Amino acid sequence: MGKIKRYDPFWGIDSFRRDMERLFDSFFGRWPSEGYPTLWGPAVDIEETRDSLVVRAEIPGMKKEDIKIQTVGEGLVISGERKHEAEEKDRHFHRVEHAYGKFQRVVSLPIEVESDRAKTSYKEGVLEITFPKSEKAKAKEIEVK
Repeated sequence: MGKIKRYDPFWGIDSFRRDMERLFDSFFGRWPSEGYPTLWGPAVDIEETRDSLVVRAEIPGMKKEDIKIQTVGEGLVISGERKHEAEEKDRHFHRVEHAYGKFQRVVSLPIEVESDRAKTSYKEGVLEITFPKSEKAKAKEIEVK
């Protein structure tokens, strides 16, 4: 059964804004968030299943202890710091293309979730956060009379 979505008059504007952000990011890199003077952030996918919302973020090369997750209102904040390997006496890097330093990624959650029941895992560089949907966000059948 298809879902009923609320009409959003600003959907086109929001879509245009995201397209423009992607365009600018491709030329200049991701704009730094306040307090985080770096130009990198994890790529994020958001998937909705029947009972949950699953967020996956690519954050390779980090320890799970260095990743912080918060929910704020209808948003999700993923932050942390990827530390650079220190050069040793007999080693010298000729090229370093990986981004290092602090990062913060803020994404809007498209539905209401129960953040206090979230489950997380971090495997092979991918952070996965599974939020159960709130009862309000679950699809309900309506009987035709």
